[in-house]
Amino acid sequence: MKNTFLIPGLIIILFLTAGAESDGQAETEKYDFNPGLDFYSTYVWRGTAYGNGPHFQPELEFTSGGLAIGIWGSVDFNGYSEADPYISYSFPFGLSLGLTDYYYPGLPFFNTSPTNGSHAFEINCNYSTGGLGLSANYILNEAGGAGSEGGDLYFQIGYEFSRFNLFAGAGNGWLTTDGNFNLCNLGLGTEEIIEVTEKFSFRLNGQIIFNPESENLYLTVGISF
Repeated sequence: MKNTFLIPGLIIILFLTAGAESDGQAETEKYDFNPGLDFYSTYVWRGTAYGNGPHFQPELEFTSGGLAIGIWGSVDFNGYSEADPYISYSFPFGLSLGLTDYYYPGLPFFNTSPTNGSHAFEINCNYSTGGLGLSANYILNEAGGAGSEGGDLYFQIGYEFSRFNLFAGAGNGWLTTDGNFNLCNLGLGTEEIIEVTEKFSFRLNGQIIFNPESENLYLTVGISF
């Protein structure tokens, strides 16, 4: 258990230190708690659908400067549940580094064994410039309960156009049917902001996603508040 939490603990300390140094350079700093709620017809993550039917996806995030700490979840009407704490730090030049803990309620929270552990810890690295977005992700540990093999990789490239976006992702481990590295997430997405009143609006978005590795095609539509 100590070894499992050592690397994530050091990463968290690094982010907190970076955030503290950044905050110290400004006399006043804005701190925010931001709740959010999405509703999706299908929950598709990196080319694979999870659960059954529509999903509610709540989120609560604390931000201060470039530092963000939060928890994101997804729940359907058939018993699927996910709750993922995360921490990240965004730099002014487009780079962000983070750590995500994939956890599924119902599994013992303090079980960190490789055979049936409940937490899969992933390092996240994202970079964006203009419309281009790049991401690289690496799972630190094997966790049988969460489904990670340890060393799982996922890379994605995307581009935002004025009315739509395109993306392509490839990975291995828990992201492919045979565990081998392969292209697993091709998609086209679009979104529209719907203004209900002067003070209230929501985002309507949709995606067409094809997974060539598992040979599955998905259409998903979501509303974000």
